[in-house]
Amino acid sequence: MGIALDISRLQGRAVLAPMAGITDSAFRVICRRYGAALVYSEMLSTEALSRHHGKTLRMAGFREEERPVALQLFGKRPQAFAEAVALLESLTPDCYDLNFGCPAPKIVKNGGGSALLKEPELIRQIAEAVVQASPRPVLAKIRSGWEVGAENAVEIARILEDSGIAAIAVHGRTKSQMFAGSADWAVIGRVKQAVRIPVIGNGDVKSGADAKRMTEETGCDLVMVGRAALGNPFLFAEINDCLNTEGRRQKAEFVVGWKEKLVVIIQHIEMAVADKGQPRGIREMRKHLGWYIKGIPGAAALRQELMRAETREEVMGLLEKLQNSIHRHQGDMDEQAPE
Repeated sequence: MGIALDISRLQGRAVLAPMAGITDSAFRVICRRYGAALVYSEMLSTEALSRHHGKTLRMAGFREEERPVALQLFGKRPQAFAEAVALLESLTPDCYDLNFGCPAPKIVKNGGGSALLKEPELIRQIAEAVVQASPRPVLAKIRSGWEVGAENAVEIARILEDSGIAAIAVHGRTKSQMFAGSADWAVIGRVKQAVRIPVIGNGDVKSGADAKRMTEETGCDLVMVGRAALGNPFLFAEINDCLNTEGRRQKAEFVVGWKEKLVVIIQHIEMAVADKGQPRGIREMRKHLGWYIKGIPGAAALRQELMRAETREEVMGLLEKLQNSIHRHQGDMDEQAPE
């Protein structure tokens, strides 16, 4: 059997979902600082790792501050998964995660991600191969099924548990739904009832209130946050507080001011540039900058300039312009306030 995952040792109840091109080391650090209990790497190709592909190996790197961190693997050959784990062991991650849920066409067409939901026996072989190769807990991420009417998450979850998987994340959408519509949390509850290992609920958690409702409706042990954390890593603190205080606090108390957000943006920029240099680090930060400044007065006028920035100095100059715009807006608001 595999190594168990002791969720009681995690500091928090919300984990950061793996997102391709987004959850690099810098973003994971930011989310950990604001209470993410566990962070996942970007998806790592087992085929690329089995060939010692340099870029993929670099993607697997992480800072000590990120711990606990899971390295997420995708592919379709059990032997390649086992070889990837043997290679990554030198990094001593806290756990591994097997991706059986990604709906991206380029992953699915090669038989990986959610395509494996149609091959339960292959999922078993992959899980068993990794559990046997790993001296650490092995997690897995699945969707409710391939398409509506063919949901098999409970069947897959039981196979994974029998194979020694330590915890399962369940996204309440099928592959065919991609990210459209509303997540079906009921399937998360059915999986929780069917297995004894921890279950992580995933899909449409956008606030502390959502997280509380998901845990109450499904019984899941942890919640997974993906797109809602973009530009808002503070969401993890909100969720942890809401779950730990029985929801007594209100969301309004978690509105983050521009000064705190600016500090986080600068920290994020510094790590991105340290990791990837200029201009690559800045180019990859552009999407994050767009998310961070969304809804801030004066941000729309500067967005296009930020999306063209190539250096740290350019970004910092634009952020200073934004700060001045915010101050002017605040001054106008103060003048309009009734005495």
